[in-house]
Order: sequence, then structure tokens, then C-alpha cells
Amino acid sequence: MNTLKQISQTDIDNLKVIKQSVDDLFMHIAISNDKSSTRVLEIAPQPNNSVSKHLKYAKVDTLDIDPNSNATYIADLCKVNKHIINDNSYDIVVCTEVLEHVVQPFDAVNELHRVLKSGGKIYISTPFNFRIHGPLPDCWRFTEHGLKELFKHFKNVKIDSVDSDRFLAPIHYKLTAEK
Repeated sequence: MNTLKQISQTDIDNLKVIKQSVDDLFMHIAISNDKSSTRVLEIAPQPNNSVSKHLKYAKVDTLDIDPNSNATYIADLCKVNKHIINDNSYDIVVCTEVLEHVVQPFDAVNELHRVLKSGGKIYISTPFNFRIHGPLPDCWRFTEHGLKELFKHFKNVKIDSVDSDRFLAPIHYKLTAEK
């Protein structure tokens, strides 16, 4: 008997949609922010898909909790990491497909706010209608209302959803905001 669970076609299709949504977000970031004076912090970039692959001029640093990730900073996003990153250090913070994995999302968003410069922009994406996935833990699915609450200390919060064929069940959210 095969004990491996099969991934549904819906999950395969939704993953394609999520990947395209993240790629679109990266292209948007690159078009509007790729300058040599721009400092970018990317949180837990995926080995095969990172905003840095779309940026030619901006200075990109990375933060990851995994000590084997080769990130610029190894740290827990849910903690205040003043010992390695100063307040107001980055013009852009990119955090795609991460918030659902953190144990304390409000603490993580507070840390993102801390490291972002005044007037800086944050770009977030997170799945909604998608299966539990790694790296574990996979703790949360955020609605538009939850994202608004998480990012209430930011200005000009804009949330876009990638809708599914199910009413009020979007596949994916993208959020942009300013400090």
C-alpha cells in the first residue's frame, strides 16, 4: 500500500497561480525600485525564486531563520534583531510566502516595520486557499481583514487578491504598504 498522499490537481493549479503572482510582484518591485541607492531586505528567499534575480542595481540583503540558507542575516523574524539590523535600515522589505510559517505574526510584522525606513515600502504575499506546506510549521491563513489588522501601523495599505472559482476564497494575497 502506498502511504504517500497525492497532491490534488487543485493544489497543483493553485501553486502555479501563486508562483505567477509572486513573479508578478517581483517584476513590479524591479520596475519601480531598481536603483543603486535602494537597499532591499528579502525575508527567507526561495532558492529558485528571489527578488534579487529581478534586480540589477539595488543592494539586496536576506534574512532567514535557517542557518544553512546562506542568508546575509540568520535570525528569527519574530524577535527584535537590533544586534544585527539597525532601525530604519531598508528602503524596501520583501516578504513572500513567509508569514504563514511564523509562530508570532504580529511580532514578525513589528520587526518588518522596525527595519523599514520611514517612507519605505513593504511587499508581502501569502496564500489563502492552499494546502499545508513546508517548511513547517505552517501556522496561518490570513484573510484580507486579518492582513489589515496585521499591517495597521503602516500607511497606504493596498491588498490585492488572486481570486479562485470559489466565492470569498481567494488563492493568494499581495499587500503593499509604506512606513
